[in-house]
Amino acid sequence: MELTKEDRTALEKLGHLAGENQIDIAGGKMRRTSSRFCLGVEHGDYNGTELFGVGTDRFIWLAYKPNSTNKVRLFSGNFPNDGVIEYTIGNVPAPKSAAIAETWGRFPYGIDYILKREGFKLTQGIDGVLFANIPGGGMSRSASLCINLILSLFDANGIEVKEQVQIVDLAQAVENDYIGSPCGKLDQTMVLFAREGMGTYYNPKDRSIEYVPIGKGAIDFRIVVLDTGTDRPGLEKATYAVRRRQCEELVGILQKAGFKITCLADVKDEVMYARIMDQFGKSHPDLCDRLNYIYHAQQRFYKMMDAWRAGDVETVGAIFRQDGLGLRDDYKISGPELETMCDIVRTVPGVLGERMLGGGDKGASGALVRAESVEAVKQAVHAAYPRSRPAFANKYAAHVCKVVDGVRLYEGLL
Repeated sequence: MELTKEDRTALEKLGHLAGENQIDIAGGKMRRTSSRFCLGVEHGDYNGTELFGVGTDRFIWLAYKPNSTNKVRLFSGNFPNDGVIEYTIGNVPAPKSAAIAETWGRFPYGIDYILKREGFKLTQGIDGVLFANIPGGGMSRSASLCINLILSLFDANGIEVKEQVQIVDLAQAVENDYIGSPCGKLDQTMVLFAREGMGTYYNPKDRSIEYVPIGKGAIDFRIVVLDTGTDRPGLEKATYAVRRRQCEELVGILQKAGFKITCLADVKDEVMYARIMDQFGKSHPDLCDRLNYIYHAQQRFYKMMDAWRAGDVETVGAIFRQDGLGLRDDYKISGPELETMCDIVRTVPGVLGERMLGGGDKGASGALVRAESVEAVKQAVHAAYPRSRPAFANKYAAHVCKVVDGVRLYEGLL
């Protein structure tokens, strides 16, 4: 598989990191995992909705090889102050402990813990170095890391799984059960299954994956990711966790009231929705706001899928924008810097839609933009964002992204 220019740059950097930290990767492999861009439904995974998104070309690269010991040794070029993360297979800190709270090492520790718990017997350690250019919020850096490490450890140990969705479950369990992050399955699914030039449609009812090309005649457009330069805490420390608890609380209330649902995605019928809002809208206004977003986002989802298949990018963008307003006003999961980015790009002709991305509070927003308008978007951001948010004037970025494979493995390079 041919290396891109970015891959070659990353490979060179990984070689330098390995040499500087005495990690032997000579003769090993390099695995690249992507970021993701959700087109719908953001925050729908833990509410049971169908999902649609693409893999994007901001990556984590891991160069690794088996080391014929029972130890794992890893160094991240993004977190050099943590030094080399080293542990013996089967012997890692306890879940959610203070020892792991402030180190990126909580991810490989968590993978070791979850794989052992789920009955996978690792006997072969690896030496590895990592580097990423995924922004720190909104594009699924943690999911990409977990997918990469799990696949690489399985490769080194000759472990194969029959159903790829099991990798999704393992990666989610690392964040849920070991780290304490209440993430759903959206990020892991979109990273693992992403295909170049395709949208990935996931149906939670049967856990099926369908690849959907955009319809013929679609205008030339780009995905632009607008990194606000802010640092977002883990989801366990963010508004995300609050919103998930609120949605689960509302499901419990509705079940006690006799509504036959298991998640908010089950509220699809207009009559049921109206009954709920009439019965609980005044007594539980905040919780009903969460339902309001999920209900209408689901209605928009099917229109968005039809538009994608028809090549109607303008409608896809308009729905993306509507979702953003719902996330801001009903779900209340956005943040001031995220909305500043949206406000700026919304004024640029050729921007089809914009909204916050990912877990919320901080991180990145995103936009769908006509190809000929990309430079105007970048100029608008560079002119207005530093003035509006001077604290992040040297940290923000605008990334123009392509739709790519979620996972690639390169051999014979090191």
